[in-house]
Parts: sequence; C-alpha cells; structure tokens
Amino acid sequence: MTTTTPQQRIEAEVKAAMKSGEKEKLSTLRMLLAEIKNERIRRGDDLDEAGFVSLVRKAIKQREDSISQYRAGGREELAAKEEAELATLGAYLPAQVDEGQIRAAVEEIVTAQGLSGPAAMGAIMKGVMARFGSSADGSTINRIAREVLAKNAG
Repeated sequence: MTTTTPQQRIEAEVKAAMKSGEKEKLSTLRMLLAEIKNERIRRGDDLDEAGFVSLVRKAIKQREDSISQYRAGGREELAAKEEAELATLGAYLPAQVDEGQIRAAVEEIVTAQGLSGPAAMGAIMKGVMARFGSSADGSTINRIAREVLAKNAG
C-alpha cells in the first residue's frame, strides 16, 4: 500500500478545485501547496504528517490574527475572505480532542508525577502532547495546565 504525502494530497485537491470552479478554495490550496514546497526546501526532505499539521496550524493562526486586525479596522469584507480560507484550512487538521479530555489528562499527569508550580509546565506539555499528538492544540493544553496548577496551588 502506498501512502500519499501531504503535498500529493493537496495537489489532488487543487486539481479537484480547478475542475469544480471553486476559486476561493483553489487560491487557499495553492497558497498551502507553496508553503509545503517551501518547507520541503527548508528541510531538504518531504513533509511528514506532523510537519504538515504544524504548517496548517501556523496558516490558521495567521488567518485568525488577520481576521481580528481586519475587524478592528472595520474591513469586514477582508475578514470574511480570511474566514473562508480558515474554514478551508481547518479541514486539513486532525479531529481535535475536547477540553474535558485534555483537562483529565493534565490532572492525571499532575497527580501521578506530583507536579506543582510553573516549572511543571514542560513536563505537563510533554506528557499531554505525547498522549494526543497533533489532535490537541498546544495553546489549549497550556491554558488548561495553568488552570490546573493554579487550582492545586490554592
């Protein structure tokens, strides 16, 4: 069985978008394909699934930042365009675990390892990321870990 690389998947999606005339999706996918190719050049190797997810997360974060800036500037039409790109990109992320699962994992790690204080953040992040991988967002893990540590400190 041959596995397709993220680049091959996106190239196939670009062809499909061209055939169906989805201009906005096509534009977003071409941008993503360019990012994949640039990353491949930087690495000197094909992008693995984890690298691809990281690249998509970065692109999504850029869109989220742009949306808030456009809204602050009263540029709703540009914000809407960014939101459409964000929706297209979001389809390439793995299904995300919910916050309840992350909280349970953080609490389990804190209890099992007897962790406390800000110095514990590294161990918590490492443990939760090892358990959930790319299906858990790092900023969400960080926020929940801080809440759990604060609750246990109090």
